[in-house]
Amino acid sequence: MTALTTLAASVHLASVETIIAAGVFVVLMLGAFRGDRSLVPLTWVGVGILALAGVHLAIVPHGGATGFGGLYIGDAFSTFLKVLILAGAAASMVLALPYLKTTSTGRFEYPVLIMLSALGMCMMVSANDLLTLYVGLELQSLAAYVLAAFHRNEAKSSEAGLKYFVLGALASGILLYGISLVYGFTGTTSFTALHGIVRGTATADIGTLIGLVFILSGLAFKIAAVPFHMWTPDVYEGAPTPVAAFFAGAPKAAALGLLLRVAIGAFGGMTLDWRQIVTFASIASMLLGAVGAIGQTNVKRLLAYSSINNIGFALIGLAAGSREGVAAVLFYLAVYLVMTLGSFLAVLQMRGPDGEPVETLAALSGLSRTRPGLAAAFAVFMFSLAGIPPLLGFWPKFAVFQAAMDSGLYVLATVGVVASVIGAYYYLRVIKSVYFDDPAPAFAPTDSRVNTGLLTAAALFCSPLGMLAITPLVGAATRAAAALL
Repeated sequence: MTALTTLAASVHLASVETIIAAGVFVVLMLGAFRGDRSLVPLTWVGVGILALAGVHLAIVPHGGATGFGGLYIGDAFSTFLKVLILAGAAASMVLALPYLKTTSTGRFEYPVLIMLSALGMCMMVSANDLLTLYVGLELQSLAAYVLAAFHRNEAKSSEAGLKYFVLGALASGILLYGISLVYGFTGTTSFTALHGIVRGTATADIGTLIGLVFILSGLAFKIAAVPFHMWTPDVYEGAPTPVAAFFAGAPKAAALGLLLRVAIGAFGGMTLDWRQIVTFASIASMLLGAVGAIGQTNVKRLLAYSSINNIGFALIGLAAGSREGVAAVLFYLAVYLVMTLGSFLAVLQMRGPDGEPVETLAALSGLSRTRPGLAAAFAVFMFSLAGIPPLLGFWPKFAVFQAAMDSGLYVLATVGVVASVIGAYYYLRVIKSVYFDDPAPAFAPTDSRVNTGLLTAAALFCSPLGMLAITPLVGAATRAAAALL
């Protein structure tokens, strides 16, 4: 009876994952019997399942309870990240509908793959063991490989899927090798046990340190941090635009949340060791993302370098290694998710008179005269990504810089400010093209009220109005989540 009670408690703790897993089977079976014509209703069924899982988060213990023999943990940290994951996955399903119908790639497998990826991400952020980490990461990645090549009749999409798969497999092998080294030198894969082993040691065991380097390298690929960023521009450009929007949002939040749990939760006693690695990745990502975007002529490639740049800023909070730094990273993830989804929603509105997607920066010339509402949304997202006050994107950057200063990382904070100034150039270049260049051929009118509503909501979220309304609420939630980690 005790074993059954323990199992029931574990299942209740992981009820969000249970709901999503059951929902995947339901959507998959309905799609198998009804075919591709069921894409629209099945997408909304999937959104409903994710919403049900999100509501269920309210009844899951948030105080750091563990289940399944310590392999799984439910706390405020994982709850906060799951809200971002579920919201990002649901938005990615909805915004894809007009695109999939226009490009004749409307297959029912799309919401199934998004839900499977969301399931893996939820497992990732609740991992309390290196083995759970690996299983969740692989579940998310396998679905992502298929999504990248979802437009299978287009060479660019197939190429993007192949590149992502090959490099992802390499990163998974590096990660697994690091896990094996850590286990070999510590005798455990549990985050709780690892924290106790490495805590308070003057110098880390060389084998454990090398294993940690490999683990951080594998996770750096998932967040597209330099020097493991090389897949990002090609995959963003080649993958269908809704898939690129999904990659830039929820998976980045989940992978960076997992990196926080590994670095702070499991290897917090080795902060001085891994801080050097994170600091290098942060500086390199900020500078390469800022400089690499300057010469881009494709909007999706520009947003890919923007994501690399923003990951560098988020890593500043991790390098601080403090509670304030973790809270700043979580705040950054929440705001970045909305900014990047809004940016890709604006890109989805870029369609020629024949309905075909248009992705060049030149096509945005004079947009303010042909589509003033879309131009205003672009301006909000670009200014917010650049971190220009009083838009919401300014405050996450300020928070990570403040955390770095409090931890004595003055050089890192200074480099971050310089990189932010450099990055502002290419964001302002987009605004200049939208508002001051001669008009390019007008885009086709929007055919989705839902996407227009999502675009408007994202723009309001990133506006000064969102800053006043959202910042106190999200700030309180991030501080509570960081305290438990």
